[in-house]
Amino acid sequence: MAMKRWIAIIVAAVLIFISIGINSLSYVFTRDFSGFMEEIAAGNAGYSEVVIEQGRGRDRIAVVTLDGIIQDVGSSLFSSGGYNHKLFMSQLQDILNDQTVKGVVLSVNTPGGGVVESSDIYDAIRTIQLDREIPVYVAMGGLAASGGYYVSAPAEKIYVHPETITGSIGVIMESVNYAKLAEKYGIDFNTIKTGPYKDIMSSSREMTEEERNMLQEMINDSYERFVEIIAKGRNMSKEQVKKIADGRIMNGRQAIEAGLADDYGKLGDVIDAIKADYNLENATVFEYTPMESFGSLFGVKVGDLFGRNIEAELIGKLLSDYDAPRMMYLYGEK
Repeated sequence: MAMKRWIAIIVAAVLIFISIGINSLSYVFTRDFSGFMEEIAAGNAGYSEVVIEQGRGRDRIAVVTLDGIIQDVGSSLFSSGGYNHKLFMSQLQDILNDQTVKGVVLSVNTPGGGVVESSDIYDAIRTIQLDREIPVYVAMGGLAASGGYYVSAPAEKIYVHPETITGSIGVIMESVNYAKLAEKYGIDFNTIKTGPYKDIMSSSREMTEEERNMLQEMINDSYERFVEIIAKGRNMSKEQVKKIADGRIMNGRQAIEAGLADDYGKLGDVIDAIKADYNLENATVFEYTPMESFGSLFGVKVGDLFGRNIEAELIGKLLSDYDAPRMMYLYGEK
């Protein structure tokens, strides 16, 4: 390669890195970090309290938003948006420890998610109700299905929109089996294992009937817990719950008629309802708002400079989406 071409490439690379640095520094120095630093000092960096309605006195109502698939995917210094299980659980812990909070409104917009993570949220809500003796109301958004209903079930009241999609009560566990496709193209799999079930639900072979029965027993246990939670939360018998706990989805009207919701109402209506029901008309209403992560502060996307690399995106998605099969309270695709 000619020397001039090498020089041009080096100059272009230097200009790109300078551009990234200038954009990042410009963004950083134009931001207001006062709130961020205050939250770090308070020990709960990652979210802040924002007042929605200023009241009188010390009583407060907390609005907590559950948005996205309920799963603990971890976090890093440079991670960006999406549901953050650790931060959400931290918000619930803050409510438990804050004696000024006299009521909670949980805004739910999720297709559900992991069995364990949903159970984490349910347990935290029940602890708040029992230890603090304060009410929890739910405002369902466009989607509050499966695990989204699981975490809503213990609420004193559940409000829906007529177009809310909820229900999908049940448990799912699935994997892809491409054994026949591999056989067609002459692909062999070498598996070394310590027991006959170590590769259960493997994508490289058919599942045996014995293995299917093992997994079905696990699924049934989780399903029974789901049914029991709804029965307790909605004052229904297990038999009543099981009539509608077959995986079906329903809209707001159907949910109310089935006993899974109490009334129609958007977030503002739910806040007004909990105020009226528990004599909290003078309470200050605040919500937890996610703060910008370092990923959003410094995340200048190289792809925006060079154009998107579709092949790289597809490979990255395949790698990030790979996971062992697990039980999910989830409506729709993972």
